Amino acid sequence: MRTTAYRYPHEHLILISTFVLVLVVIALTATATVCASLGFITIFVALSYNISLSRHNALIREARPITPQRMPDVAQVMQRGVARLQPGTVEGYIVSSQELNAYTFGLSTPKTVVLYSALFQVMDEDEILFILGHELGHVAMGHTWLNSLVGGMAGIPASFSAAIILNAAFLWWNRACEYSADRAGLLACGRLEKASSALVKLGAGSRAPGRHNLEEVYRRLEAEDDQLGGELNEILATHPLLIHRIQELKKFAASDQYRRLKASLDGSR
Repeated sequence: MRTTAYRYPHEHLILISTFVLVLVVIALTATATVCASLGFITIFVALSYNISLSRHNALIREARPITPQRMPDVAQVMQRGVARLQPGTVEGYIVSSQELNAYTFGLSTPKTVVLYSALFQVMDEDEILFILGHELGHVAMGHTWLNSLVGGMAGIPASFSAAIILNAAFLWWNRACEYSADRAGLLACGRLEKASSALVKLGAGSRAPGRHNLEEVYRRLEAEDDQLGGELNEILATHPLLIHRIQELKKFAASDQYRRLKASLDGSR
């Protein structure tokens, strides 16, 4: 007698049926999850659009638009960046603030670039062009709308471990975007030393940008790269460490790719 001769007659059939049922449930659950995720992303993008619209309306009320009539010098710098990077239709605004910052937003055309007024107190024209070029690069590469889409995907309701992975992937992509935008800024201004000094000044904040002070700030930024805390903070941040951004710009500036792109842009003037 086989040791399994007493098996229930329909056990195998039930086992097969169970496997089929489990697969059906998994498929239905996955379909429901996909549908819910698509719905979440749609809602997230719609909210982003409304927030973007509200922010634009607030800018119109409070900020100063960059136009040839109101700010001919700044408008000329901005036009240089637009002519080199071809981001499409862009509006520029200056917000009164003591913070050194700039950003771009918009899910529809025209996209909006915002510069903080403190930048003009510590940056020269080429450094401003790098900052502008960085933001215009975000626009040209589609980061302004992709950020809403990818952010919506990263925010999909999921288990704790899955949410951590999605958020980490989103931040990783964000940091890659910053490296790409830095390259755009360098191509806009065409001077590595000015791109680097602009980043160092961002690290210095609103303190006086004297040469000695900038050298001190650079040493501090360089030290962050050697600290475990600095590396961990970068993993949790949307932006790479400033010293990493400077190092990546130096690598790009020494590449054949940069020389070809710069020569092409210089020749198209």
